[in-house]
Amino acid sequence: MPIITIPKKLASKDELVAIPKKEYEELLSLRKAIPIFRATRADLKDLERARNNFKEGKFIEWSKLKNELESPRRRQGKK
Repeated sequence: MPIITIPKKLASKDELVAIPKKEYEELLSLRKAIPIFRATRADLKDLERARNNFKEGKFIEWSKLKNELESPRRRQGKK
């Protein structure tokens, strides 16, 4: 069995991950298939605004939004 030496820089900063070769190759193939999203300044500004709105309670619950967007025939009645 080969002896592996791990540099202290990697081991001390939680920068090292050990996975089997097959899983690593699968990860690389997924990386090629799924594009990397890079947020623009506008995206980051929108995200910050959304977070602030959420903190201030300016949001609608998913179930209510879903109910409002459904066709009138499928809408749940008031209970």
